Formats: sequence, C-alpha cells, structure tokens
Amino acid sequence: MTANAELLLDCRNATGESPVWHVAEQALYWVDIPARKLCRWQAASAQVTTWLASEMLACIAQGASAGTWVAGMESGVFELQTQTQAGGQLRSQLLEKVTHASAGMRFNDGRCDRQGRFWAGTMVMNMGLASTSGALYRYEQISGLQKMLEGFITPNGLGFSPDGRTMYLSDSHPSMQVIWAFDYDTATGTPSKRRVFVDMKTLPGRPDGAAVDEDGCYWICGNDAGLIHRFTPDGKLDRSLAVPVKKPAMCAFGGAGLDTLFVTSIRPDGVDLSDQPLAGGLFALRPGVRGLPEAACLHQ
Repeated sequence: MTANAELLLDCRNATGESPVWHVAEQALYWVDIPARKLCRWQAASAQVTTWLASEMLACIAQGASAGTWVAGMESGVFELQTQTQAGGQLRSQLLEKVTHASAGMRFNDGRCDRQGRFWAGTMVMNMGLASTSGALYRYEQISGLQKMLEGFITPNGLGFSPDGRTMYLSDSHPSMQVIWAFDYDTATGTPSKRRVFVDMKTLPGRPDGAAVDEDGCYWICGNDAGLIHRFTPDGKLDRSLAVPVKKPAMCAFGGAGLDTLFVTSIRPDGVDLSDQPLAGGLFALRPGVRGLPEAACLHQ
C-alpha cells in the first residue's frame, strides 16, 4: 500500500462510516448506516463478516469487554454483541434512549475521548431541511446521556488530540462546512473555548469523518472532492491525498503499525456512477505517519 489509494473491498456501502481499528483482533470494523450493518475486515485473511442491527447504526466504539461495541443508533446509545453467526442479528441492549429535538433524526458521527467517554452527534436525516436540531451528546454510565452542545445541522469530524486536551468537531452541511477546535477538560469531559479551526468553504470538499495521528495532525475526509486533508495542529493544510471516489466518508488509522489510513465511502443512490464505479468501497493508503489506538468505552 502507498499514498495512492488501494481498494481493499468493493463493498458498495450506501453510507460506509465509522471505521475503527481493533488492535487485539487486527481487524477493521465499520458500519453501513442505511443497511443497518456492522462490518469487519480481518487483515490476516481478508475475510469479511457482517451483522445486522435492529435499526440504523451510525457510529461505533469498542466496548469495555471483548465482543462488545457501543453504538449511536436511531433511538439512542446501545451496547452491541457480535457473538452471533455472520449475517445474523446483533444482540443489542439499550444503554440510554435519546430525546430528539424533532422527528426524523438519528445519531451520526461519534467516538470515545481518550478517557473512554462516548461522544456522538445527532442530525435530521433530511439534510435538505438544513435543520439546526442537531446536538452533540456525551454518554457515561454514571451521568448517562447528556446534551453538551447544540445548534448543528450535520455534526461530524469528531476527534481528540493525542493528549486529549483538544476536541475537534465539524458541521458538514453545505451551508456550514466549518471545523471547530475546543479546549477539553480531560478530568470532567467538558469542552470549552470554541473557535474556528478550519473554514472548509475555501477548500475542496465538505468536512466529514476524521482521525488524528500521533503528531497531533487532524485528517478529515473532503466529501464531494475525493480527498483526505491533513491539517497541522495550528490549522494549516499540510497535504491532500486522493481516493478514486467523490464521497470519502471517514478515515481511521490501523494495521499492525497503525500506519495505514483506512477510508470508507458513500455510494449515492440514483446517481450516474460511471466515473466512480468504486463508490461505496473501502480503501487503504500509507501516508507515512502513524495513528493512535482508539479508546474503548470505559463508562458503559
């Protein structure tokens, strides 16, 4: 694998999202949101396994025990168990129901902070409404599901610096296209001092899912532009890597050395795909930098 994107799997996901590298299994997990699928690609064998969820699942983080995942879905935050046969129904337990601000909403992008708290944003699924009903939630077992920030259309790009003291968040709606940075209190799990990190309206692509490397640089998918952008901690564009599809959705570091950048993508319905037949595929790049292991949810 090189900085040129390699197709790992022509999986034709409708909305491939939330890739997470599982270090112990040496496997990549991700979701296909509208298909209600949790997917796994094992590096040693290239074997792919899928499971079905009871409703759309949008973002995942490893659970505290083996074979479990925490997921932001349509109606709330769930614990999922994968000890079922391939293609079977995921066992799920509702951890906490979410009270959406309006109809037609679900969770979207999410992950754990470095301390193992689960964070996820919600959105109105009909992006044409440009509804600002979206919010960012934090889930912990003791305090439950708490709304921490609100007023978003399509919250996305959630990430944390290597020391955990900076939180990143974007709004990928075409009318917004902004990435913010926050100071983050690692002891209390509280963001503050919101400021513009990058205004993506001046760059190709809308900000979608993101990852942070060990140097503290922020990688974000440029949806609609077929690019993955890397920004330094001071918000300067460092490089842009191309993928052979227009809608890369989210990226994640993985592989034995955490030096592979995996990228999921979207295969839009009702669109001529003759110029991007691999849309919805899973890709891998070797950008020459390493990532960090994703934290498991320790507060479920």
